[in-house]
Amino acid sequence: MLQSLAGSSCVRLVEQHRSAWCFALLVLGYLLYLVFGAVVFSSHACLSEQQLEQFLMRVLEASNYGVSVLSNASGNWNWDFTSSLFFASTVLSTTGYGHTVPLSDGGKAFCIIYSVIGIPFTLLFLTAVVQRIIVYVTRRPVLYFHIRWGFSKQVVAIIHAMVLGFITVSFFFLIPAAIFSVLEDDWNFLESFYFCFISLSTIGLGDYVPGEGYNQKFRELYKIGITCYLLMGLIAMLVVLETFCELHELKKFRKLFYVKKDKEEDQVHIMEHDQLSFSSISDQAASMKDDQKANEPFVNSQSPTSNDSSLNN
Repeated sequence: MLQSLAGSSCVRLVEQHRSAWCFALLVLGYLLYLVFGAVVFSSHACLSEQQLEQFLMRVLEASNYGVSVLSNASGNWNWDFTSSLFFASTVLSTTGYGHTVPLSDGGKAFCIIYSVIGIPFTLLFLTAVVQRIIVYVTRRPVLYFHIRWGFSKQVVAIIHAMVLGFITVSFFFLIPAAIFSVLEDDWNFLESFYFCFISLSTIGLGDYVPGEGYNQKFRELYKIGITCYLLMGLIAMLVVLETFCELHELKKFRKLFYVKKDKEEDQVHIMEHDQLSFSSISDQAASMKDDQKANEPFVNSQSPTSNDSSLNN
């Protein structure tokens, strides 16, 4: 009996928090999918022997034209686990810097299949995360100031959107740009800010990529931090965009460009719907009457002629 009570309590607990459990499974599944891609990408070899020979031939040809490659450095960090994790995050977020690409046929085929499944998975993940965050970050604060302090809801929404935008720019553009300008030897503040904007807007030109220097310290930890920054920054950008899209003034502005429905078509649809509903109701009423008649007990009723004859008698 105790086991049955415990089982029923667990079932009730799961039913009450089903949305939270589903969201937790979604986040866990997305993180595992990122790790899975990183493991597979890191297992592929960078260059085959034939491709290496072709690369050396191009280097020799370039040297004949006066291009020096002696200052270049090479390493094995392009496809280690942290670099592969960073590559997988840029692929799924459609940023795609293009500085590191799979060269083998197996790597290219896996990248196609991984992206076809992973990009819709990423959209689902981001939509679920933003939908939950915006409730606590945007809607509840606006309603609190509107109900508790009696301010106009539209004015509070505008001020809140401006403050949220300023906080997002500060924590995901200005401060990271200052950090990148310190950690990257060849980047100034403008170039670092440029990288943040190009990355979080998912443009991903690839002319500036952090953590690619030969003397980069704590490369693995640095790459993981950049991956987390890109995911969190993308979520923050979507939250800000959704907050501005919910402004009443912006909704009115967007309606200027929407296609308006004809009122006659709407009335025709309403009349057709009403006719269908009325006909269905009448059909149901007729069927109910038939059922009632069928279920009534049999009663011998006298005909009008028999009644007249009895009266005459």
